[in-house]
Amino acid sequence: MENEEYVIELENITKEFPGIVANDNISLKVKKGEIHALLGENGAGKSTLMSILFGMYQPTKGTIKVRGKETIIKDPNVANDLGIGMVHQHFKLVEVFTVLENIILGVEPTKFGFINFKVAKKRVSELAKKYGLEVDINAKIEDINVSMQQKNEILKMLYRDNDILIFDEPTAVLTPQEILELLQIMRNLANEGKSILFISHKLDEILAVADTCSILRKGQLIKTLEVKNTTKEELSRLMVGREITFSYSKKECELKDTILKVRNLSMLDKIHKGINSVNGVSFNVRGGEIVTIAGIDGNGQSDLIFGITGLEKILKGNVFIKDKNVTKLSIYKRNNLGLCHIPEDRHKFGVVLDYDLQNNLVLENYWKKRYTKANIIRNKKTINENSEELIKKYDIRSGQGSSTIVRSMSGGNQQKAIIAREIERDPEILIAVQPTRGLDVGAIENIHNQLINERDKGKAILVVSYELDEVLKISDRILVMFKGEIVGELDPKNTTKEEIGLYMAGSKNTYNFKEGE
Repeated sequence: MENEEYVIELENITKEFPGIVANDNISLKVKKGEIHALLGENGAGKSTLMSILFGMYQPTKGTIKVRGKETIIKDPNVANDLGIGMVHQHFKLVEVFTVLENIILGVEPTKFGFINFKVAKKRVSELAKKYGLEVDINAKIEDINVSMQQKNEILKMLYRDNDILIFDEPTAVLTPQEILELLQIMRNLANEGKSILFISHKLDEILAVADTCSILRKGQLIKTLEVKNTTKEELSRLMVGREITFSYSKKECELKDTILKVRNLSMLDKIHKGINSVNGVSFNVRGGEIVTIAGIDGNGQSDLIFGITGLEKILKGNVFIKDKNVTKLSIYKRNNLGLCHIPEDRHKFGVVLDYDLQNNLVLENYWKKRYTKANIIRNKKTINENSEELIKKYDIRSGQGSSTIVRSMSGGNQQKAIIAREIERDPEILIAVQPTRGLDVGAIENIHNQLINERDKGKAILVVSYELDEVLKISDRILVMFKGEIVGELDPKNTTKEEIGLYMAGSKNTYNFKEGE
Protein backbone atom coordinates (compact mmCIF):
# COMPACT_ATOMS: atom_id res chain seq x y z
CA MET A 1 0.00 0.00 0.00
CA GLU A 2 1.35 3.43 -0.95
CA ASN A 3 2.54 5.61 1.92
CA GLU A 4 0.83 8.97 1.33
CA GLU A 5 2.41 10.58 4.40
CA TYR A 6 5.75 10.94 2.61
CA VAL A 7 5.96 12.64 -0.75
CA ILE A 8 9.66 11.80 -1.11
CA GLU A 9 11.50 8.71 0.15
CA LEU A 10 15.18 8.31 -0.66
CA GLU A 11 16.37 4.84 0.29
CA ASN A 12 20.06 3.87 0.52
CA ILE A 13 21.16 6.36 -2.15
CA THR A 14 24.80 5.99 -3.17
CA LYS A 15 26.49 8.05 -5.87
CA GLU A 16 30.07 7.46 -6.93
CA PHE A 17 32.22 9.70 -9.09
CA PRO A 18 35.84 9.03 -10.11
CA GLY A 19 37.88 9.24 -6.93
CA ILE A 20 34.99 10.06 -4.58
CA VAL A 21 31.79 8.68 -3.06
CA ALA A 22 29.60 11.79 -3.07
CA ASN A 23 26.63 10.08 -1.40
CA ASP A 24 27.15 7.01 0.77
CA ASN A 25 24.00 4.98 1.55
CA ILE A 26 21.77 7.98 2.40
CA SER A 27 18.12 7.55 3.37
CA LEU A 28 15.69 10.36 4.20
CA LYS A 29 11.98 11.09 3.94
CA VAL A 30 10.02 14.29 3.33
CA LYS A 31 6.41 14.83 4.39
CA LYS A 32 3.80 16.83 2.52
CA GLY A 33 3.83 20.47 3.65
CA GLU A 34 7.22 20.06 5.37
CA ILE A 35 10.32 22.22 5.03
CA HIS A 36 13.19 19.73 5.24
CA ALA A 37 16.64 21.33 5.49
CA LEU A 38 19.86 19.73 4.27
CA LEU A 39 22.91 20.95 6.15
CA GLY A 40 26.55 20.10 5.57
CA GLU A 41 30.00 21.40 4.75
CA ASN A 42 30.99 22.34 1.20
CA GLY A 43 31.33 19.08 -0.70
CA ALA A 44 29.32 17.05 1.82
CA GLY A 45 27.05 15.75 -0.95
CA LYS A 46 23.92 17.88 -0.49
CA SER A 47 23.67 19.24 -4.04
CA THR A 48 24.55 15.85 -5.51
CA LEU A 49 21.73 14.19 -3.56
CA MET A 50 19.22 16.80 -4.72
CA SER A 51 20.52 16.59 -8.29
CA ILE A 52 19.71 12.87 -8.17
CA LEU A 53 16.18 13.68 -7.03
CA PHE A 54 15.88 16.21 -9.87
CA GLY A 55 17.12 13.69 -12.46
CA MET A 56 20.44 15.37 -13.28
CA TYR A 57 22.37 12.36 -11.97
CA GLN A 58 21.46 8.70 -11.71
CA PRO A 59 22.23 6.97 -8.38
CA THR A 60 24.88 4.25 -8.39
CA LYS A 61 22.67 2.38 -5.91
CA GLY A 62 19.41 2.99 -4.09
CA THR A 63 15.77 3.77 -4.85
CA ILE A 64 13.54 6.85 -5.01
CA LYS A 65 9.86 6.89 -4.13
CA VAL A 66 7.64 9.83 -5.07
CA ARG A 67 4.28 9.88 -3.29
CA GLY A 68 4.83 6.26 -2.28
CA LYS A 69 5.61 4.95 -5.76
CA GLU A 70 9.10 3.76 -6.71
CA THR A 71 10.31 5.90 -9.59
CA ILE A 72 13.27 6.22 -11.93
CA ILE A 73 13.93 9.92 -12.57
CA LYS A 74 16.06 9.73 -15.69
CA ASP A 75 16.16 13.47 -16.42
CA PRO A 76 14.78 16.85 -15.21
CA ASN A 77 11.82 16.59 -17.60
CA VAL A 78 10.65 13.49 -15.70
CA ALA A 79 11.18 15.37 -12.41
CA ASN A 80 9.06 18.27 -13.66
CA ASP A 81 6.33 15.86 -14.75
CA LEU A 82 6.38 14.50 -11.18
CA GLY A 83 5.96 18.04 -9.82
CA ILE A 84 9.58 18.38 -8.68
CA GLY A 85 11.27 21.74 -9.29
CA MET A 86 14.74 22.96 -8.38
CA VAL A 87 16.35 26.35 -7.84
CA HIS A 88 20.02 25.67 -8.53
CA GLN A 89 22.91 27.22 -6.63
CA HIS A 90 24.56 28.02 -9.95
CA PHE A 91 21.92 29.48 -12.18
CA LYS A 92 20.65 27.57 -15.20
CA LEU A 93 19.89 30.60 -17.34
CA VAL A 94 20.41 31.58 -20.99
CA GLU A 95 22.28 34.88 -20.71
CA VAL A 96 21.20 36.31 -24.09
CA PHE A 97 17.51 35.65 -23.34
CA THR A 98 15.30 37.99 -21.37
CA VAL A 99 14.03 37.28 -17.87
CA LEU A 100 10.61 36.37 -19.27
CA GLU A 101 12.04 34.07 -21.95
CA ASN A 102 14.08 32.21 -19.32
CA ILE A 103 11.10 31.74 -17.02
CA ILE A 104 8.85 30.22 -19.68
CA LEU A 105 11.58 28.30 -21.55
CA GLY A 106 10.30 24.81 -22.34
CA VAL A 107 6.71 25.49 -21.23
CA GLU A 108 5.84 28.44 -23.45
CA PRO A 109 2.13 29.26 -23.84
CA THR A 110 1.22 29.32 -27.54
CA LYS A 111 -1.52 30.67 -29.76
CA PHE A 112 -1.77 29.65 -33.42
CA GLY A 113 1.69 28.10 -33.13
CA PHE A 114 3.36 31.25 -31.79
CA ILE A 115 4.48 32.06 -28.24
CA ASN A 116 1.75 34.03 -26.49
CA PHE A 117 3.90 36.55 -24.64
CA LYS A 118 0.85 38.48 -23.42
CA VAL A 119 -0.40 35.47 -21.44
CA ALA A 120 3.10 34.69 -20.20
CA LYS A 121 3.72 38.27 -19.03
CA LYS A 122 0.42 38.33 -17.16
CA ARG A 123 1.13 35.08 -15.31
CA VAL A 124 4.74 35.96 -14.48
CA SER A 125 3.73 39.42 -13.28
CA GLU A 126 1.06 37.89 -11.02
CA LEU A 127 3.59 35.44 -9.54
CA ALA A 128 6.21 38.15 -9.05
CA LYS A 129 3.71 40.36 -7.24
CA LYS A 130 2.30 37.52 -5.11
CA TYR A 131 5.71 36.36 -3.89
CA GLY A 132 7.53 39.70 -3.74
CA LEU A 133 9.94 38.74 -6.52
CA GLU A 134 9.72 41.85 -8.66
CA VAL A 135 12.05 41.72 -11.68
CA ASP A 136 12.38 43.54 -15.00
CA ILE A 137 10.96 40.83 -17.24
CA ASN A 138 12.27 42.54 -20.38
CA ALA A 139 15.91 42.79 -19.22
CA LYS A 140 18.48 40.33 -20.55
CA ILE A 141 20.06 37.99 -18.04
CA GLU A 142 23.56 39.19 -19.00
CA ASP A 143 22.61 42.72 -17.90
CA ILE A 144 21.14 41.98 -14.46
CA ASN A 145 22.91 41.30 -11.16
CA VAL A 146 23.07 37.95 -9.40
CA SER A 147 20.23 38.82 -7.02
CA MET A 148 17.87 39.40 -9.93
CA GLN A 149 19.07 36.18 -11.56
CA GLN A 150 18.24 34.30 -8.36
CA LYS A 151 14.71 35.70 -8.41
CA ASN A 152 14.46 34.61 -12.04
CA GLU A 153 15.29 31.02 -10.99
CA ILE A 154 12.65 31.02 -8.26
CA LEU A 155 9.99 32.41 -10.60
CA LYS A 156 10.93 29.79 -13.20
CA MET A 157 10.08 27.05 -10.71
CA LEU A 158 6.89 28.67 -9.45
CA TYR A 159 5.72 29.18 -13.03
CA ARG A 160 5.68 25.40 -13.50
CA ASP A 161 3.35 24.82 -10.50
CA ASN A 162 5.74 22.34 -8.89
CA ASP A 163 4.65 21.07 -5.46
CA ILE A 164 7.97 19.49 -4.43
CA LEU A 165 10.47 22.34 -4.38
CA ILE A 166 14.24 22.07 -4.02
CA PHE A 167 16.05 25.25 -3.00
CA ASP A 168 19.84 24.91 -3.33
CA GLU A 169 21.41 27.80 -1.39
CA PRO A 170 18.64 30.20 -2.50
CA THR A 171 19.66 33.03 -0.16
CA ALA A 172 23.36 33.11 -1.04
CA VAL A 173 23.02 36.29 -3.11
CA LEU A 174 20.07 37.94 -1.37
CA THR A 175 20.08 40.89 1.02
CA PRO A 176 18.95 40.44 4.65
CA GLN A 177 15.53 41.90 3.86
CA GLU A 178 15.15 39.74 0.76
CA ILE A 179 16.14 36.68 2.81
CA LEU A 180 13.38 37.36 5.34
CA GLU A 181 10.90 37.75 2.49
CA LEU A 182 12.04 34.50 0.86
CA LEU A 183 11.83 32.55 4.12
CA GLN A 184 8.27 33.82 4.53
CA ILE A 185 7.52 32.78 0.94
CA MET A 186 8.84 29.30 1.72
CA ARG A 187 6.68 29.07 4.82
CA ASN A 188 3.62 30.23 2.84
CA LEU A 189 4.35 27.63 0.16
CA ALA A 190 4.60 24.91 2.81
CA ASN A 191 1.32 26.07 4.35
CA GLU A 192 -0.24 25.68 0.89
CA GLY A 193 0.81 22.00 1.02
CA LYS A 194 4.01 22.21 -1.00
CA SER A 195 7.00 20.21 0.26
CA ILE A 196 10.34 21.97 0.36
CA LEU A 197 13.89 20.64 0.47
CA PHE A 198 16.12 23.51 1.56
CA ILE A 199 19.90 23.34 1.22
CA SER A 200 21.58 26.03 3.31
CA HIS A 201 24.79 26.71 5.21
CA LYS A 202 23.08 29.44 7.22
CA LEU A 203 22.11 28.02 10.59
CA ASP A 204 19.89 30.97 11.54
CA GLU A 205 17.80 30.43 8.41
CA ILE A 206 17.35 26.74 9.12
CA LEU A 207 16.33 27.47 12.70
CA ALA A 208 13.92 30.14 11.48
CA VAL A 209 12.05 28.23 8.79
CA ALA A 210 12.74 24.47 8.70
CA ASP A 211 10.70 21.73 10.38
CA THR A 212 13.29 18.97 9.99
CA CYS A 213 17.03 18.99 9.32
CA SER A 214 19.26 16.24 7.93
CA ILE A 215 22.99 16.76 8.45
CA LEU A 216 25.47 15.34 5.92
CA ARG A 217 29.20 15.02 6.45
CA LYS A 218 31.63 13.64 3.85
CA GLY A 219 28.83 12.04 1.89
CA GLN A 220 27.15 10.31 4.82
CA LEU A 221 23.96 11.10 6.71
CA ILE A 222 24.98 11.95 10.27
CA LYS A 223 21.57 12.65 11.81
CA THR A 224 18.02 13.79 11.07
CA LEU A 225 16.36 15.84 13.79
CA GLU A 226 13.45 18.16 14.50
CA VAL A 227 14.60 21.76 14.30
CA LYS A 228 12.50 22.90 17.25
CA ASN A 229 14.51 20.56 19.50
CA THR A 230 18.01 21.67 18.48
CA THR A 231 20.36 24.65 18.72
CA LYS A 232 22.75 26.52 16.46
CA GLU A 233 25.69 25.07 18.37
CA GLU A 234 24.50 21.47 18.00
CA LEU A 235 23.87 21.88 14.27
CA SER A 236 27.33 23.35 13.64
CA ARG A 237 29.03 20.62 15.69
CA LEU A 238 27.19 17.85 13.82
CA MET A 239 28.01 19.50 10.50
CA VAL A 240 31.77 19.96 10.88
CA GLY A 241 32.58 17.51 13.69
CA ARG A 242 34.04 20.17 15.98
CA GLU A 243 33.02 23.24 17.95
CA ILE A 244 32.70 26.47 15.96
CA THR A 245 33.47 29.95 17.29
CA PHE A 246 30.65 32.30 16.31
CA SER A 247 32.32 35.39 17.72
CA TYR A 248 35.97 36.27 18.12
CA SER A 249 38.03 39.32 18.86
CA LYS A 250 40.70 40.81 16.64
CA LYS A 251 43.44 43.16 17.68
CA GLU A 252 43.29 46.86 16.91
CA CYS A 253 44.36 47.65 13.37
CA GLU A 254 47.75 49.28 12.82
CA LEU A 255 47.23 51.71 9.95
CA LYS A 256 49.88 51.97 7.25
CA ASP A 257 50.11 54.14 4.13
CA THR A 258 47.13 54.58 1.82
CA ILE A 259 47.14 51.79 -0.78
CA LEU A 260 43.87 52.39 -2.68
CA LYS A 261 42.47 55.81 -3.56
CA VAL A 262 39.16 56.22 -5.37
CA ARG A 263 38.33 59.75 -6.52
CA ASN A 264 34.98 60.99 -7.86
CA LEU A 265 34.34 57.67 -9.58
CA SER A 266 31.20 57.40 -11.72
CA MET A 267 29.92 54.42 -13.70
CA LEU A 268 27.11 54.15 -16.25
CA ASP A 269 24.15 51.93 -15.42
CA LYS A 270 24.10 49.09 -17.98
CA ILE A 271 20.35 48.46 -17.63
CA HIS A 272 18.82 51.89 -17.06
CA LYS A 273 20.39 53.85 -19.89
CA GLY A 274 21.29 57.48 -19.39
CA ILE A 275 21.84 57.35 -15.63
CA ASN A 276 24.79 56.51 -13.40
CA SER A 277 24.94 53.41 -11.25
CA VAL A 278 27.86 54.98 -9.34
CA ASN A 279 27.94 58.72 -8.87
CA GLY A 280 31.04 60.60 -7.69
CA VAL A 281 32.34 58.09 -5.12
CA SER A 282 35.56 58.89 -3.20
CA PHE A 283 37.29 56.95 -0.42
CA ASN A 284 40.64 55.56 0.73
CA VAL A 285 41.77 52.15 1.98
CA ARG A 286 44.99 52.05 3.98
CA GLY A 287 47.30 49.16 4.64
CA GLY A 288 46.44 47.34 7.87
CA GLU A 289 42.66 47.86 7.71
CA ILE A 290 39.55 46.10 6.47
CA VAL A 291 37.07 48.52 4.92
CA THR A 292 33.68 46.96 4.21
CA ILE A 293 31.07 48.40 1.87
CA ALA A 294 27.56 47.64 3.10
CA GLY A 295 24.29 48.31 1.32
CA ILE A 296 21.32 46.66 -0.29
CA ASP A 297 22.33 44.86 -3.48
CA GLY A 298 21.77 46.97 -6.58
CA ASN A 299 22.94 50.28 -5.16
CA GLY A 300 26.08 50.46 -7.27
CA GLN A 301 28.45 48.17 -5.37
CA SER A 302 29.01 45.78 -8.29
CA ASP A 303 29.74 48.53 -10.81
CA LEU A 304 32.01 50.31 -8.32
CA ILE A 305 34.15 47.17 -8.03
CA PHE A 306 34.07 46.66 -11.81
CA GLY A 307 35.52 50.14 -12.19
CA ILE A 308 38.22 49.72 -9.57
CA THR A 309 39.34 46.32 -10.88
CA GLY A 310 39.14 47.22 -14.58
CA LEU A 311 36.31 44.88 -15.53
CA GLU A 312 34.29 47.84 -16.83
CA LYS A 313 35.29 51.22 -18.26
CA ILE A 314 35.09 54.14 -15.83
CA LEU A 315 32.83 56.98 -16.97
CA LYS A 316 34.48 59.61 -14.81
CA GLY A 317 36.98 59.81 -11.97
CA ASN A 318 40.23 58.08 -11.09
CA VAL A 319 41.61 55.04 -9.24
CA PHE A 320 45.09 55.00 -7.68
CA ILE A 321 47.12 52.09 -6.32
CA LYS A 322 49.98 53.36 -4.15
CA ASP A 323 49.70 56.82 -5.83
CA LYS A 324 49.89 55.37 -9.38
CA ASN A 325 46.89 56.27 -11.51
CA VAL A 326 45.54 52.95 -12.84
CA THR A 327 42.28 54.31 -14.29
CA LYS A 328 43.18 53.42 -17.87
CA LEU A 329 45.41 50.45 -17.16
CA SER A 330 44.49 46.87 -18.09
CA ILE A 331 43.48 44.29 -15.50
CA TYR A 332 46.83 42.58 -16.06
CA LYS A 333 48.77 45.75 -15.20
CA ARG A 334 46.58 46.49 -12.16
CA ASN A 335 47.18 42.96 -10.92
CA ASN A 336 50.95 43.40 -11.32
CA LEU A 337 50.72 46.50 -9.14
CA GLY A 338 49.34 44.34 -6.32
CA LEU A 339 45.56 44.32 -6.87
CA CYS A 340 43.79 41.00 -6.23
CA HIS A 341 40.08 40.39 -6.71
CA ILE A 342 37.68 37.78 -5.31
CA PRO A 343 34.72 38.42 -7.65
CA GLU A 344 31.01 38.37 -6.96
CA ASP A 345 30.26 36.03 -9.87
CA ARG A 346 32.80 33.25 -9.50
CA HIS A 347 31.80 31.44 -12.69
CA LYS A 348 32.00 34.47 -14.95
CA PHE A 349 35.09 36.13 -13.48
CA GLY A 350 36.70 33.75 -10.98
CA VAL A 351 37.44 30.38 -12.60
CA VAL A 352 37.67 28.64 -15.96
CA LEU A 353 35.17 25.87 -15.33
CA ASP A 354 36.59 23.39 -17.82
CA TYR A 355 40.20 23.78 -16.64
CA ASP A 356 41.47 21.54 -13.89
CA LEU A 357 42.06 22.83 -10.39
CA GLN A 358 45.84 23.16 -10.64
CA ASN A 359 45.63 25.39 -13.72
CA ASN A 360 42.91 27.54 -12.14
CA LEU A 361 45.19 28.10 -9.17
CA VAL A 362 47.88 29.70 -11.39
CA LEU A 363 45.61 31.66 -13.74
CA GLU A 364 47.24 34.99 -12.87
CA ASN A 365 50.76 33.65 -12.31
CA TYR A 366 51.28 31.04 -15.04
CA TRP A 367 53.68 33.28 -16.96
CA LYS A 368 56.13 33.63 -14.05
CA LYS A 369 59.51 31.93 -14.28
CA ARG A 370 58.73 29.25 -11.71
CA TYR A 371 55.95 27.92 -13.98
CA THR A 372 57.65 28.29 -17.39
CA LYS A 373 60.64 27.16 -19.38
CA ALA A 374 61.95 29.45 -22.13
CA ASN A 375 58.80 31.53 -21.60
CA ILE A 376 56.76 28.89 -23.42
CA ILE A 377 56.56 25.48 -21.76
CA ARG A 378 54.84 25.30 -18.40
CA ASN A 379 56.58 23.57 -15.54
CA LYS A 380 53.78 21.13 -14.76
CA LYS A 381 55.53 19.73 -11.71
CA THR A 382 55.72 23.16 -10.05
CA ILE A 383 52.13 23.95 -11.01
CA ASN A 384 51.04 20.70 -9.36
CA GLU A 385 53.14 21.36 -6.25
CA ASN A 386 51.55 24.81 -5.89
CA SER A 387 48.10 23.26 -6.22
CA GLU A 388 48.74 20.51 -3.66
CA GLU A 389 50.02 23.10 -1.18
CA LEU A 390 46.94 25.32 -1.56
CA ILE A 391 44.51 22.37 -1.45
CA LYS A 392 45.94 21.42 1.94
CA LYS A 393 46.24 24.96 3.33
CA TYR A 394 42.71 26.06 2.35
CA ASP A 395 40.94 22.69 2.70
CA ILE A 396 39.84 22.62 -0.95
CA ARG A 397 37.92 19.38 -1.44
CA SER A 398 37.94 17.77 -4.88
CA GLY A 399 37.43 14.19 -6.00
CA GLN A 400 40.64 13.90 -8.05
CA GLY A 401 42.81 16.42 -6.29
CA SER A 402 44.76 18.83 -8.50
CA SER A 403 43.50 17.20 -11.71
CA THR A 404 39.81 17.70 -10.83
CA ILE A 405 37.87 19.68 -13.44
CA VAL A 406 36.59 22.73 -11.58
CA ARG A 407 33.09 22.47 -13.06
CA SER A 408 32.62 19.21 -11.12
CA MET A 409 33.50 20.79 -7.75
CA SER A 410 30.95 22.17 -5.30
CA GLY A 411 30.36 25.92 -5.37
CA GLY A 412 31.89 26.37 -1.94
CA ASN A 413 35.08 24.60 -2.95
CA GLN A 414 35.29 26.65 -6.14
CA GLN A 415 35.09 29.73 -3.90
CA LYS A 416 37.84 28.42 -1.63
CA ALA A 417 40.05 27.88 -4.69
CA ILE A 418 39.58 31.50 -5.81
CA ILE A 419 40.28 32.83 -2.32
CA ALA A 420 43.41 30.67 -2.03
CA ARG A 421 44.73 31.85 -5.40
CA GLU A 422 44.15 35.54 -4.67
CA ILE A 423 45.49 35.61 -1.11
CA GLU A 424 48.58 33.62 -2.07
CA ARG A 425 49.46 36.25 -4.68
CA ASP A 426 50.51 38.42 -1.73
CA PRO A 427 48.32 41.42 -2.60
CA GLU A 428 48.85 45.07 -1.76
CA ILE A 429 45.08 45.61 -2.01
CA LEU A 430 42.70 42.64 -1.80
CA ILE A 431 39.16 43.31 -3.03
CA ALA A 432 36.65 40.66 -1.97
CA VAL A 433 32.97 40.70 -3.02
CA GLN A 434 30.77 38.35 -1.02
CA PRO A 435 33.86 36.28 -0.09
CA THR A 436 31.93 33.77 2.02
CA ARG A 437 29.00 33.31 -0.36
CA GLY A 438 27.93 29.66 -0.31
CA LEU A 439 30.44 28.63 2.37
CA ASP A 440 29.65 26.59 5.49
CA VAL A 441 30.28 27.95 8.99
CA GLY A 442 33.65 26.21 9.31
CA ALA A 443 34.88 27.62 6.00
CA ILE A 444 33.50 31.09 6.85
CA GLU A 445 35.42 31.06 10.12
CA ASN A 446 38.59 30.14 8.22
CA ILE A 447 38.13 32.81 5.50
CA HIS A 448 37.46 35.53 8.07
CA ASN A 449 40.66 34.55 9.86
CA GLN A 450 42.54 34.63 6.54
CA LEU A 451 41.31 38.15 5.79
CA ILE A 452 42.22 39.35 9.27
CA ASN A 453 45.67 37.74 8.98
CA GLU A 454 46.27 39.60 5.70
CA ARG A 455 45.17 42.83 7.36
CA ASP A 456 47.56 42.17 10.25
CA LYS A 457 50.39 41.79 7.72
CA GLY A 458 49.72 45.37 6.62
CA LYS A 459 47.63 44.58 3.55
CA ALA A 460 44.72 46.79 2.50
CA ILE A 461 41.42 44.89 2.36
CA LEU A 462 38.23 46.12 0.70
CA VAL A 463 35.18 43.88 1.18
CA VAL A 464 31.69 44.17 -0.27
CA SER A 465 29.20 42.19 1.80
CA TYR A 466 25.42 42.02 2.12
CA GLU A 467 25.68 40.07 5.40
CA LEU A 468 25.47 42.55 8.27
CA ASP A 469 26.83 40.00 10.75
CA GLU A 470 29.90 39.64 8.56
CA VAL A 471 30.19 43.41 8.09
CA LEU A 472 30.22 44.00 11.85
CA LYS A 473 32.52 41.07 12.58
CA ILE A 474 35.45 41.76 10.25
CA SER A 475 35.37 45.51 9.55
CA ASP A 476 37.62 48.24 10.85
CA ARG A 477 35.55 50.82 8.94
CA ILE A 478 32.14 50.51 7.31
CA LEU A 479 31.11 52.51 4.26
CA VAL A 480 27.42 52.38 3.31
CA MET A 481 26.21 52.81 -0.29
CA PHE A 482 22.79 53.99 -1.36
CA LYS A 483 21.76 54.80 -4.93
CA GLY A 484 25.31 54.88 -6.22
CA GLU A 485 26.75 57.10 -3.51
CA ILE A 486 28.50 56.57 -0.20
CA VAL A 487 26.15 57.96 2.45
CA GLY A 488 27.92 57.04 5.67
CA GLU A 489 31.19 55.99 7.29
CA LEU A 490 30.72 54.04 10.52
CA ASP A 491 32.88 52.54 13.24
CA PRO A 492 31.79 48.89 13.76
CA LYS A 493 32.52 49.19 17.49
CA ASN A 494 30.09 52.09 17.81
CA THR A 495 27.22 51.19 15.53
CA THR A 496 24.38 48.67 15.24
CA LYS A 497 22.57 46.76 12.52
CA GLU A 498 19.68 49.15 12.99
CA GLU A 499 21.81 52.25 12.36
CA ILE A 500 23.46 50.65 9.32
CA GLY A 501 19.97 49.80 8.09
CA LEU A 502 18.93 53.45 8.22
CA TYR A 503 21.85 54.39 5.96
CA MET A 504 21.14 51.44 3.66
CA ALA A 505 17.54 52.64 3.27
CA GLY A 506 18.64 56.20 2.47
CA SER A 507 17.24 57.68 5.69
CA LYS A 508 20.63 59.11 6.73
CA ASN A 509 23.51 60.68 4.81
CA THR A 510 26.47 62.01 6.77
CA TYR A 511 29.39 61.16 4.48
CA ASN A 512 31.70 64.04 3.65
CA PHE A 513 34.96 62.88 2.12
CA LYS A 514 37.92 65.21 2.45
CA GLU A 515 41.21 64.77 0.62
CA GLY A 516 43.96 63.59 2.93
CA GLU A 517 41.67 61.68 5.29
